[in-house]
Amino acid sequence: MEKKTKSFNFYSVAFCILGVVFMFMYSGLQNDQINIIQAFSAWSNGATQLPMTVGNLVCILLTLVYGTCFIKYGVKKTLIPCILISAVGCVGIALANGLKVNGGVGLYWLYFVSMFIVRCACMCLQMAGFMLCSNWFIKYRGRVMGIITLGSPLFSVVGTSVMSNFIANHMGNDYRIFYFGIAIVLGLMAIATVFLIEDNPEDVGLHPDGSINAPLSEKGSETNLTIKQVLSQKKAWLLIVSFGAFQFIISACMGSMAVRFMALGGIPVWLSATKWLAFGALLGIPMSFIFGVFDDKFGSIKASFILGLTELIPILALWFMPQGGDTSLEILWGFGVACMTGGVPTMHPSITAYCYGRKEYQSANRIIMSIQLIPSAIAAMMMVSLIDAGKSNIAFAILLGITIIGLVATFMMRGMKDANEADRAYAGNAK
Repeated sequence: MEKKTKSFNFYSVAFCILGVVFMFMYSGLQNDQINIIQAFSAWSNGATQLPMTVGNLVCILLTLVYGTCFIKYGVKKTLIPCILISAVGCVGIALANGLKVNGGVGLYWLYFVSMFIVRCACMCLQMAGFMLCSNWFIKYRGRVMGIITLGSPLFSVVGTSVMSNFIANHMGNDYRIFYFGIAIVLGLMAIATVFLIEDNPEDVGLHPDGSINAPLSEKGSETNLTIKQVLSQKKAWLLIVSFGAFQFIISACMGSMAVRFMALGGIPVWLSATKWLAFGALLGIPMSFIFGVFDDKFGSIKASFILGLTELIPILALWFMPQGGDTSLEILWGFGVACMTGGVPTMHPSITAYCYGRKEYQSANRIIMSIQLIPSAIAAMMMVSLIDAGKSNIAFAILLGITIIGLVATFMMRGMKDANEADRAYAGNAK
């Protein structure tokens, strides 16, 4: 028993550390890095955003493909090639150049292809982290999800805020070394994944949470849901609408914040605002865990509704931000970023696992998540286009309406039971 406990603890610690790195890289490569590109590239905002938008659309299908590969071939065998592909893409972004400081000389086609590759491959990092957490943890799933997803706000501190200022002040507005560094880190991640990660605790003679027994809620449970089965369920559509809306908001806000602030006064206003982005991102680290605790104590439905309410904060702060910026609204925006970047990555997989349980999680998630990504695929491009066209009021009014729709869908899920309730922390507290 002691040997099994030590073994479980080893895999748990290894996963938590690598999980943070997975989410750190995913958050940056999937969305946040575009703010660095747009701040220093000579290409237009629309041109830099285009490969990300095309990649977003392709990822709708890839979500289904990756999820199916997880089920058929395993998480590790799918994840490792995707990490290496992302590394190659980062090298391509650096080699494409196209920097203002170099007079705009560069290879746009190489940038387009490389950014597209990175966007498509990096999604596997998030999906793998979510599935591994769901496989290894039930009782304290929310807390562990809160630990690994702190990587998302951490990138906003190190990757977007600190690096934006470091590139501007110490690297002559040249981001290429930044991307070469990311490629090296990704290569090291692939090696670590080979030796430190296992798909399921059962693969190494263990059970979720380090328990000596198999989960009570999974007796006789072994189902791979079909697309038709998932799409015929009310809970699936409520999940699609609720977190489709909440994901749309984070993609829209985080993918256009640099453009919004630069429209209010150029690079100086944006660099000034990154102080409060750093504040919000730092606060997002404990917020990830706080939402995980909410999930374990009160269930995913209540925690997700609270999250939806907090998504109103960054929308309203950015909407009413005046020309030249405003410190009080930037602080409010930073707090909204904390809730958004800390809460959405934590609660998104948690509520799917809440509704479907460990055994059915990925067979349902690959379908639900792919549909959720359809509106999110155009979120940042929509915002950038409207802001560039001087139609910010319309852009933020749309975000407000989408958030309200998400809140209504989440409220409609009240009373839904946790599929693994018998093995959750609050089940024991209720006895």
